[in-house]
Amino acid sequence: MSLKLVKTESKVANSKILQSLNSEQIKAVTKTEGPLLIIAGAGSGKTRVLTHRIAYLIEQGVSPNNILALTFTNKAAEEMKTRIASILNFEIASKIWAGTFHSIFARILRIEAEQLGYTSSFTIYDEEDSTRIVKSTMNKLGLSTQVYQPSVIRSKISWAKNQVVSWIEYRNNAETLIDKQTGLVFEHYEKELKNCNAMDFDDLLINMNRLLDSSSEILEKYQNRFNYILVDEYQDTNRAQYLVLKKLAGKSGNIAVVGDDAQSIYKWRGADIRNILEFERDFKNATIIRLEQNYRSTGNILKAADSVIKFNKNQLEKKLWTDRDSGDLIEVMEYDDDRIEAYKIIDIIKNKIEEEDYKLGDFAVLYRTNAQSLALENACLRSNLPYVVIGSTSFYKRKEIKDVLAYLKFLINPSDNESLIRMVNEPPRGIGPATINHLREFAEQRRITMFEAFRLVDECEQVQDRYKVLVKKFTDFLSNYLSKYSEISSQLSKNGIDFTIISDQAKETHTINNELQNSVNSSIFTDKIIELIKNYIEETTILQMYREINTEEALDRWNNIQQLFSDIFNYFKNHTYHRLEEYLQQITLSSDIDNKDTSKEQIKLMTLHSAKGLEFPIVFIIGLEQGLFPISKSEYHPDEEEEERRLFYVGITRAKEKLFLSYAKKRLRFGDIVEQNPSKFLTEIDHRCIKWDHSLINLKEQRFPSFTMKETTYNTKSSSKKDEMIFDDLATRDDNYSQVPQRELIKVGTIVNHSHFGIGRIESITGSDANRQAMVNFQSVGRKKLMLQYAKLEIVK
Repeated sequence: MSLKLVKTESKVANSKILQSLNSEQIKAVTKTEGPLLIIAGAGSGKTRVLTHRIAYLIEQGVSPNNILALTFTNKAAEEMKTRIASILNFEIASKIWAGTFHSIFARILRIEAEQLGYTSSFTIYDEEDSTRIVKSTMNKLGLSTQVYQPSVIRSKISWAKNQVVSWIEYRNNAETLIDKQTGLVFEHYEKELKNCNAMDFDDLLINMNRLLDSSSEILEKYQNRFNYILVDEYQDTNRAQYLVLKKLAGKSGNIAVVGDDAQSIYKWRGADIRNILEFERDFKNATIIRLEQNYRSTGNILKAADSVIKFNKNQLEKKLWTDRDSGDLIEVMEYDDDRIEAYKIIDIIKNKIEEEDYKLGDFAVLYRTNAQSLALENACLRSNLPYVVIGSTSFYKRKEIKDVLAYLKFLINPSDNESLIRMVNEPPRGIGPATINHLREFAEQRRITMFEAFRLVDECEQVQDRYKVLVKKFTDFLSNYLSKYSEISSQLSKNGIDFTIISDQAKETHTINNELQNSVNSSIFTDKIIELIKNYIEETTILQMYREINTEEALDRWNNIQQLFSDIFNYFKNHTYHRLEEYLQQITLSSDIDNKDTSKEQIKLMTLHSAKGLEFPIVFIIGLEQGLFPISKSEYHPDEEEEERRLFYVGITRAKEKLFLSYAKKRLRFGDIVEQNPSKFLTEIDHRCIKWDHSLINLKEQRFPSFTMKETTYNTKSSSKKDEMIFDDLATRDDNYSQVPQRELIKVGTIVNHSHFGIGRIESITGSDANRQAMVNFQSVGRKKLMLQYAKLEIVK
């Protein structure tokens, strides 16, 4: 039964929870009933509003068990719980269903697993695991992994799942060859996951949706459980998440979402900005509250952000303001090339540290693509300044860690074929690809798991006897530890309660007796599970292998595994409910954002996407050039350009005190030195809040082209209808291209092909010898000046 909160005016006015909030924040916290959209501009205190809203609901009498708070990162969820605990207390905060979409849905799916044909110990595959299965599936289907990259196929499958498109629908609607091949892989990929009792990241969303559709009783159960739903970063939700939220809120109607359409930058991950733009249409009688007071940035930074985002047509109206003063003007700088850009920026940082009261950790350099970090890293190294690239390979994604985690995943779920295949030769055991393929085919014929096939290896005639011995030895080792783990788990399951869902039952019903509670909490069982894991991994001989290799890299891997042991030890010592699958789920679902450590005294280098949610006293945004930022593909797609502009808005609003913007006249891209034009975004900034480098004052009008789509693409008289016809004709011909043996063969009028930019015509050539440059008018991206010494051009016959 849905609960309705009844408040009195005096109770609201006397709430201490509201004392530190501004007027709009108070409205957002106290509007408890019905659909609510909180449009929270950058730096407006949205996390504060979310946590105070939850605390306020509890103060008004709502049970924490009836509150569902969904975020996109574990870090945000933990921060939310910590803040609520500081307002109320830890015990209350721990009872709230607060976490990421994936972790909360995984928790529910483990409880209801049998409804969908899984067991509660299902494995969760990360992106790398999924790509490996796609590659394996492609090999079985005889599809070339060179022509169709497994990562691309996996991305297409992921996109389909985020849009709630089944493999059947995908195949029926496929038109291009790659989509038809994807549909074929999609079907077999889904079946392989089910055979392995596994779900990928996207399945956690899809299967939650399926679960709610599978039974009216289950839907009502969770509608009654979650009387009050709160969602953070609503602009980043995809269709699958949107559908689940609509269903859960269908009974009570009490859904409060917080978001900023101006910070919707994850379309490539499946995020649908329409979810926030059309909230009022989807949830009738919704209330809209705008948080526009910014507590982070200076006036000029906010003025710049607002002036840029106004160029987007699809947006919810808001205007950020601040009590802070205007601050320094934003500086725009031009450099000859990307290498000089990097060195000059590092020089500015050094001068700021020496002359002003700043530390290394106060600086962040943001860029559009990962490739741009190289010049910056070289500049930092040359200047002996410590730096960190945010978003680089996380600890849990390192090879040696993934290998050890595969052993632990298998311990939980012996049906996990992917983990078993990864384990077989890590370390090497002499069991080759041919033997594994024979056993895989044997398993498919018998309709059994790979591990069952390993156990029945004597019955597989294709495997040679000498390899059967190796397989049986490995199988005996695994069987021994599966038995040991099962024994410990059975001791932790009393009174008919399944240990795999004990923590959920404990939080839901609070009916576990004291004896069982003491049993679960006892150090005896903690020590047993830790000892088992340690012995298990020792006997794999992975550690021994790295010790014997004894290189610096091998010893680093050895140390990483030791660090993993410490991580596992701390987890079991610090958690009330000791579940290995919960530990594995936690690290599998940890995102790159959760692994951002910005506390150290280092210069922070990161992409603009990685910067979301962070803030720094001084920010540099580099590479503001047409074709780079905004990215070239956006020129022909208004929606893409608006997303690029939102990304620029996110970058600007990371800065608290000072903001520097820069571009290079030439940049090394795709192996070629290319002449660049400044980004159109620079012309969209309110001129009153920026300061141009003195050398740019006379160049500003000359260097900035008029940014209509047509002029950007064809900006010369030679770009006539006739030229376009020639380009179209060339694009459809089957003639081969010939690699230019001598650069001198290229002359004005020559039609050439570039590996990235496509077909173009040489318009002019300047310079001589190593400095010879060609102006090429490309059909797809317009005019580019290329250094012929480096350009990989082919003359079209």
